[in-house]
Amino acid sequence: MDIVWLIAVIVALVLGVLFGYGIFRYVIKGEYNRKLAEAEKEAEVMKEKKLLEVKEKFLNKKSELEKEVQTRNQHIQQSENKLKQRELSINQRQEELGRRKNELDNQQTRIDNEKKLLQIKNEELEKMQLQERAKLEELSGLSADEAKQRLVEAMKDEAKTDAQSYINEIMDEAKLNANAQARKIVIQTIQRVATETAIENSVSVFHIDNDEVKGRIIGREGRNIRALEAATGVEIVVDDTPEAIVISAFDPIRREVCRLALHQLVADGRIHPARIEEVVQKVKKQLENEVIETGKRTCIDLGIHGLHPELTRIIGKMKYRSSYGQNLLQHARETANLCAVMASELGLNPKKAKRAGLLHDIGKVPDEESELPHALYGAKIAEKYREKPDICNAIAAHHDECEMNTLLAPIVQVCDAISGARPGARREIVEAYIKRLNDLEAIAMSYPGVTKTYAIQAGRELRVIVGADKMDDTQTEALSGEIANKIQNEMTYPGQVKITVIRETRSVAYAK
Repeated sequence: MDIVWLIAVIVALVLGVLFGYGIFRYVIKGEYNRKLAEAEKEAEVMKEKKLLEVKEKFLNKKSELEKEVQTRNQHIQQSENKLKQRELSINQRQEELGRRKNELDNQQTRIDNEKKLLQIKNEELEKMQLQERAKLEELSGLSADEAKQRLVEAMKDEAKTDAQSYINEIMDEAKLNANAQARKIVIQTIQRVATETAIENSVSVFHIDNDEVKGRIIGREGRNIRALEAATGVEIVVDDTPEAIVISAFDPIRREVCRLALHQLVADGRIHPARIEEVVQKVKKQLENEVIETGKRTCIDLGIHGLHPELTRIIGKMKYRSSYGQNLLQHARETANLCAVMASELGLNPKKAKRAGLLHDIGKVPDEESELPHALYGAKIAEKYREKPDICNAIAAHHDECEMNTLLAPIVQVCDAISGARPGARREIVEAYIKRLNDLEAIAMSYPGVTKTYAIQAGRELRVIVGADKMDDTQTEALSGEIANKIQNEMTYPGQVKITVIRETRSVAYAK
């Protein structure tokens, strides 16, 4: 019984599954057919829509193409009209050219006829000339060639005499005009550049507010003034002159360092040897900066640009140098202005002439001593700092120590002479004095162990500072005698020279 039920249940389940599958398939197929019909309708609608869009685009493109074709047809029509007009004008020109050609042919025919007539007349004229020449030869008894030769000889002699006379007159007139013109240029140049004559001496005066400051500058047992003289290399004269201290030295830079150091020391109030050395070193650095600034201002005032910084510094050093008593910077500025004016008068480049005039004496302020003359040494310095060859040649040749290769050289030479030859511009005695003091210091510096030398008291005393670690007291005494003997043998000087050798031992320690 149970088996029968089980079989019946299984059969019922199978029939249920088959019935459900049939119903499911019927429902799915109907839905599928419905969806398919809807899709076909939508596809038909989209197809019609796309066909409408394509037709619209086709019509738009067709209208655009028609417009473009119409436009091109218009351009073609315009081009055809232009070509017709050109063709018409060309035809007219051809007709005109044909007409002119006919006229030219007619003129050429007339010219040919005239040439033939002219040739006939020339032949007749030559025959008449031959007949006339034969008659002249028969009458004069000379042939035509002989008569021509005699005439040429006579005219040649007369022309030589006239030409020589004319040449002599021109040369005399040119010499007179050249001298007058040169004199005119030089005089105009001097008149247009009228600067004051600057004459330096070997003394500077430091003004003070009251005489009490003198005692502080001298210091206890003169230690302050000795330290200042040793640090700066000058002679300081403190006498009864009211409110003034005299600084004496042949080197203007030393005097300026001492003056500025005194000014700072008096303003600060602390005056002792250590402070003096510190201020002197500081002032030397300040003076170096002032030298550079002076060189820059000079170049700006003269309108000179592009100088090497080292050349600018050398120009600034000229402020503290003199040449035969004439301030070297003032002389260089004056020479530069003279060169510019003279170059303008002669039609040359005034800027280049001014540059050469300013640099012509840079060999007088070297950082290192040279055996070359200052003109050649200055040209060497200028060439080192990339100045142009014509500038270097003008510097080297302004004292005729080398050949002049450009027109700048004689201009610089003449203007240098003009600046230095004016009345009162220079004093030979000052230059000789400075040279003697330089020679004194150079003799002392030639000995080993010497660190500094200072010529003071107008060359009557030479102070020599030696290193304490390089020689002892016995060698110091011997050194003074050797220097004295060498000065006696090699130099000429008035009076006597006192040689003072100073040897100091310093001990320095720091409290930390």
